[in-house]
Amino acid sequence: MEENQIVNSNAEGQESATATEATTATTNAPAVNGNGKHYPAPTAHDDFDWTIDKRNVAAYNKEEKDKYDKVYENTFVQITDGELIKGLVVGVTKTDVVVNIGFKSDGLVSLNEFRDLPNLKSGDEVEVMVMEKEDREGHLHLSRKQARITRAWERIVEIHKTGEVVTGTVTSKTKGGLIVDVFGMETFLPGSQIDVKPVTDYDQFVGKTMEFKVVKVNDTIKNAVVSHKALIESDIEAQRAEIMSKLEKGQVLEGTIKNITDFGAFMDLGGLDGLLYITDISWGRISHPSEVLKLDQKLQVVVLDFDDGKKRISLGLKQLTPHPWDVLPETIKEGEIVKGKVVNIEDYGAFLEIMPGVEGLVHVSEITWANTPINAKEFFKLGDEHQARIVTLDKNARKMSLSIKQLSEDPWSTIETRFPQGSKHNGLVKNITPYGVFVELSPGIGGMIHISDLSWLKRFNHPSEYTKVGQHIDVLILSIDKENRKLQLGHKQLEEDPWNALENTFAIGTIHEGTVIRKDDKGALVQLPYGLEGFAPNRHLAKEDGKQVMADETEKFMVIEFDRNEKRIVLSHTRIWEQAKAEEKDVARKEAKTESEKTRKTVKAIQSKVEKPTLGDLGALAGIKEKLEQEEKGNDEPAK
Repeated sequence: MEENQIVNSNAEGQESATATEATTATTNAPAVNGNGKHYPAPTAHDDFDWTIDKRNVAAYNKEEKDKYDKVYENTFVQITDGELIKGLVVGVTKTDVVVNIGFKSDGLVSLNEFRDLPNLKSGDEVEVMVMEKEDREGHLHLSRKQARITRAWERIVEIHKTGEVVTGTVTSKTKGGLIVDVFGMETFLPGSQIDVKPVTDYDQFVGKTMEFKVVKVNDTIKNAVVSHKALIESDIEAQRAEIMSKLEKGQVLEGTIKNITDFGAFMDLGGLDGLLYITDISWGRISHPSEVLKLDQKLQVVVLDFDDGKKRISLGLKQLTPHPWDVLPETIKEGEIVKGKVVNIEDYGAFLEIMPGVEGLVHVSEITWANTPINAKEFFKLGDEHQARIVTLDKNARKMSLSIKQLSEDPWSTIETRFPQGSKHNGLVKNITPYGVFVELSPGIGGMIHISDLSWLKRFNHPSEYTKVGQHIDVLILSIDKENRKLQLGHKQLEEDPWNALENTFAIGTIHEGTVIRKDDKGALVQLPYGLEGFAPNRHLAKEDGKQVMADETEKFMVIEFDRNEKRIVLSHTRIWEQAKAEEKDVARKEAKTESEKTRKTVKAIQSKVEKPTLGDLGALAGIKEKLEQEEKGNDEPAK
């Protein structure tokens, strides 16, 4: 440089003058001071005056020098580490950019930090951050990247406060969301904040430039969370507010089916959702909205109700058409035969849908002419079709009663001819109750066999012990109640009452062999010959050995009671062996009495033959007499 070519003439003069002196001085001996100590001899340039040059420039004293040093220092920019500062590009190499910030030296910044400025050249102004005023090598360390990040963070924090919308570019996909470049700084976009609808494919957004709202900042770690969904929701909310402000009951709107549930369908009304309940879809009954609606289907609906506070709108589809009862055809009238589908079944009957929105009730009493109980849930099935006659019709109340049995003639009108009293028939067991069996003789004609009329000989706890539903049984018509549509039927009356003939066979005191078929706390039911059954109380089941007759045991029983009218036989096993013992005692008592009588007669005979008994004879007679008295006394006690 030119500064290196400047020659100091003053210095050259001094050097030439002292050169000669130095030559002379080298020949002189060392000087000795007054104390006799030796000092080194003067060397070359020791007498050089560095403050004087050949141009006679005055030298600065210390105060002046400090003053001018300070003025020199102030000509440079005062900077601190971490400071943001504007700089001027003074050079661009293949790897670095030289930036002059007005400091004592220029700083180098990696060219990679200027990738967004491909046309960078000398003279351009850039903002950088002072990383270090002097690193280990004494260089000024600058960074444009850190400057951009700092400025970006400041703007992001400010935008978060103001709620402004920013534009960013999705740079990559990460766990749980996307990375978005905002002002050159990386921010996080969670997957739940991409759209109002769930998003599964994140790759489709990489590289896209979108608008966002800054929803969260963390100043400690310089991290920000952005949301695109918030913008959509704000737009939707604005649309909702506009739609709600114009809503009126009865207003017709066009919407799109966006979701179908069991209870209805949600419709998009252009930024605002409304609910179309299943009961407001069709005048007819439907089990699920998907039967008549499809996703993304566009429909005209009417506003039934809305709530500004809760943002709820109730919609109706069927209300756009007249109620079917209001436009009922003239052919639908009392007495007419119609066809309908079973849409609901209750205990009291079934509802038939004659046409969409028009239903009639078939009461259980109108199913059949029979007077036997009928379960509607067994007779009808959902979806089945039946013909019925309209019995009553009330358009104002929108009610209709139907009858299936009136499609045929009333069989009870000729009941005396077809089923006269005393006639025998075979019927089908339709139902069984604790008190009897309901038998159907023909469609619409049936009656009940009381449990007591099933058998002459057996008593049943429940009719199901004798017959089952679905079996056929022979019956006898006992009586006819035409007015109340009732037949009294009998089964045992088909045979003669065997109790009349068995009264002598099972007379009281007679003994029969029987088997215990059932036993409880009260006694035992005993199976007897000829199909009869008797009852033995518990106290009459005791055996001679102290045990009791148990179930399935066969023993002999004595009839102790026979009631033909009540069809009851009471038995006893205990009475048999008790009576045998009593008879044995009675025989022994009679034999002892006979023996005693014989002895008495013998004594009397002896006494009559002896005129004068001796003292010994009297003693023998007294002993015999005492013996006889004791025997008589002993024989008399059991008899009591």
